[in-house]
Amino acid sequence: MSKRGGAAPGPKRPVGAHGRLRIIVLGYIVRGPLGGMAWSDLHYLMGLVDLGHDVYFVEDSDDYPSCYDPARNTIGTDASYGLEFAQRAFLRVGLDDRWAYYDAHTRRWLGPCADRIVEICAGADLLLNLGGVNPLRPWLLPIPARVLVDKDPLFTQIRHLSDDTARDRARGHTAFFSFGENIGRVGCAVPADGFPWQSTRHPIFLDAWPVTPGPADGRFTTVMQWDSYAAREHGGCRYGMKSDSFTPYLDLPARAGRIFELAIGSSATPRAFLASRGWAVLDPVELSWDPWAYQRYIRESRAEWSVAKHGYVVSRSGWFSERSASYLASGRPVLVQETGFSDWLPTGAGVVPFTSPEEALAGVEMINSHYDFHSKTARALAEECFDSCKVLSRLIEDAMSAHGEPRHPRDDAPNAGA
Repeated sequence: MSKRGGAAPGPKRPVGAHGRLRIIVLGYIVRGPLGGMAWSDLHYLMGLVDLGHDVYFVEDSDDYPSCYDPARNTIGTDASYGLEFAQRAFLRVGLDDRWAYYDAHTRRWLGPCADRIVEICAGADLLLNLGGVNPLRPWLLPIPARVLVDKDPLFTQIRHLSDDTARDRARGHTAFFSFGENIGRVGCAVPADGFPWQSTRHPIFLDAWPVTPGPADGRFTTVMQWDSYAAREHGGCRYGMKSDSFTPYLDLPARAGRIFELAIGSSATPRAFLASRGWAVLDPVELSWDPWAYQRYIRESRAEWSVAKHGYVVSRSGWFSERSASYLASGRPVLVQETGFSDWLPTGAGVVPFTSPEEALAGVEMINSHYDFHSKTARALAEECFDSCKVLSRLIEDAMSAHGEPRHPRDDAPNAGA
């Protein structure tokens, strides 16, 4: 824990073969100021700092209203709420002077690096565009290695095939990595979009997620969106959201007891109906006001139970959730719908996949009958498969391999949080 009260990076590990790099991380914290979304980017930032790199976070408003304000439940161009959220989060993890936000609507830079971020970008070696949710502005294009990290496999590729604007934005990158770890493998139905996708997975900065005992009376929980956006069609097939995956599992509480809790978003969520079938239903905003409230919710859970997006399942993309990996890091078993991740991730203990209600029920019994074993295995899997040191080292090596040594060695550069 840092002296500021948050989980800060620990002793820096030796940098990789390419030396200390200046890395720009493009993310979604100001516009998406909720705990789970913030952790998705913080894992990358804290992990990169821990590896010894010179790291900055940059976010762009883009050219449309995209700033969510959970206090007012509105989406607009006012980033005030998100800027305050980001300031608190970055302060707690020791990155308070390492971020900037570009407001395209007013053509202003905001944040502690506002007056020098363009110069910082001009000297950067590597850009990570997480989720591809930020445009590549002119000050980013000179960065020699520009990585697109696809967090939404299948839907990203369909977008590139059907939306010329999205495809043109993707072309600005020099390397392409996807959480769809089965892309290109036999049995995976993610369509080829012309980009050379390599596999990656979500890093977890394990020092920020210590193991705690699982509560004996805790529930099987998850944090999810009922509908993230409209279903997509491609090649005569329809690819839906979690709402499409959920129907076969509606009666689980009637068969296993009222042990399931859903912190579930989306205005389309049939909350009253789910409650009538025995599901405990929470508003995810109430437990995601900051990253540590979200983290506490996971720690207060006994395990995770979750379906996946229908599109991930039927395409057998191999996607595995960052949220589920965070449960694992906390020593919480996960009982999650199979997307093909069993092709690369050890399963059966710690991670228990299901493809039917019967398998889900059997998984509940397995976890409850040998809870300590599954909990210990959960953390071991997080360390083996999702440790940010391992995941990010490989990502950097693969992204930089086409570019040789960095233009600007960073062996004596100051580091975030130092």
